[in-house]
Amino acid sequence: MDGFKTILACAVERKGCERNVLSLIGEPRSSQELMELRDSDWLEEFTRKIFQSGFYWSVIDAKWHGFREVFWDFDVNKLLLMSPDMLEQRASDERIVRNYKKVMTIPENCIMIYEVAQQHGSFANFIAQWPSDDIVGLWLYLKKHGARLGGNTGPFALRVLGKDTFILSRDVEAYLRAHSIIDGGLHSKKSLTAIQQFFNTLAAQSGWSLQALSQLIALSVGDNHLQIKGKE
Repeated sequence: MDGFKTILACAVERKGCERNVLSLIGEPRSSQELMELRDSDWLEEFTRKIFQSGFYWSVIDAKWHGFREVFWDFDVNKLLLMSPDMLEQRASDERIVRNYKKVMTIPENCIMIYEVAQQHGSFANFIAQWPSDDIVGLWLYLKKHGARLGGNTGPFALRVLGKDTFILSRDVEAYLRAHSIIDGGLHSKKSLTAIQQFFNTLAAQSGWSLQALSQLIALSVGDNHLQIKGKE
């Protein structure tokens, strides 16, 4: 298993210099910034990622103003009062992408967010307080208690809203398999445990966030060379 310095060196070789590598890496929000997010922000992003799965993202983005109109800006308290008949009507509204099964995830994820908020003050507090060294535990929580938030859907939503998480992209998965960190199903319990331990080790070596490490690994593999000369 490569250490942080080896992975960084590979990324630098592909991108020309360390400055170029660092320019392509972002950082998550702080816990305080996360706690400022509204419950509606989480429901909206979960819904967006659920609809983007299997669709061209540009199609969903083009329709998103309509989604916000149809679903009351994803106000959790309002949506909890929406009757099944009204929800079914909204599922066929031409302002959105009409996919009944995906629309039905909205009330389910609404309930999850509401119940968590009742215990923690807000859903954002719950997310912010979840330890990064067990981020796969948060993924599994969303998969179990939410609707259609398994696979990469939940993690992508977390990343967009600023929670520190790695993403199991194709490049990251390729690295993990090439270095025998995993050898079975990507989202099996065994694999997720091994992946979390690997990222925890890199975080301890570098002091970097999971997000930055995930992006670094993606930059260190695959056909992504840049022929740029430069000094650090």
